Amino acid sequence: MTVLKGVFSMAECRMLEGKVAIVTGAAQGLGEALARRLDREGCKVVVADLNYEKAKDVADSLTDAIAVKVDVTNEEEVEAMVQKTVDTYGTLDILVANAGIVIAMPTTEFPLDKWKKVFDVNVHGYFLCARAAARVMVKNRKGVIIQINSKSGKKGSYRNAAYASSKFAGIGLTQSLALELAEYGIRVNAICPGNLLDSPLWVNSLYKQYAQNQGITEEEVRQKYLNQVPLKRECRYDDVANVMVFLASDQASYMTGQAINVTGGQEMR
Repeated sequence: MTVLKGVFSMAECRMLEGKVAIVTGAAQGLGEALARRLDREGCKVVVADLNYEKAKDVADSLTDAIAVKVDVTNEEEVEAMVQKTVDTYGTLDILVANAGIVIAMPTTEFPLDKWKKVFDVNVHGYFLCARAAARVMVKNRKGVIIQINSKSGKKGSYRNAAYASSKFAGIGLTQSLALELAEYGIRVNAICPGNLLDSPLWVNSLYKQYAQNQGITEEEVRQKYLNQVPLKRECRYDDVANVMVFLASDQASYMTGQAINVTGGQEMR
């Protein structure tokens, strides 16, 4: 391709050219947006999700991608996901552990089975995916693991104790993995987004849950969370994707064990 002096082609600007990445929970919402961004940055992408049909739709629309059905709480399925990645692309460079759930209600009314479900997906699922990815990356003596955490991993959340507790645990796991895997050239970091108020998770679930929990309307829920943000807007997919690309790239080669806030100033620790 002929490029004018001082002008770069899109291919020359791609930060992750040729890398192989898995994104869990990638059939919709934030996970889909992250998979699409990795594709634009030159990655071969494994679109992993419980919903195989939607995952396949996403994968089919990308440049070089496959879909894998996975329940991140199922050890065998997680191992098979990573093996499929290696069988298809020969390696694994990046894991984006995005799959997660929210169940919010007063602690005094929280059934144990639902509490365990939140931890199974948000903590045990992250552990299983990170462990399987690390086994490949240790052999390669390089790799990047990124957990999509939450501002609730830094600060307690009203009538949302299971989710916040699971996200605190996720940061603890991130830091522990970072210490353990550093000697193999593997970096492990977390991203803590603010409220993605226009995402399917919020529109299809959280507005209703929080309105019931807090005794206010869904419109009041949205305004309440906007009012908490110094920059006075919702978190957007690109806000998270920009940090993900940075952390996955060599520009972040000296960063590990970090939990980066992407909250518009709502959380500053």
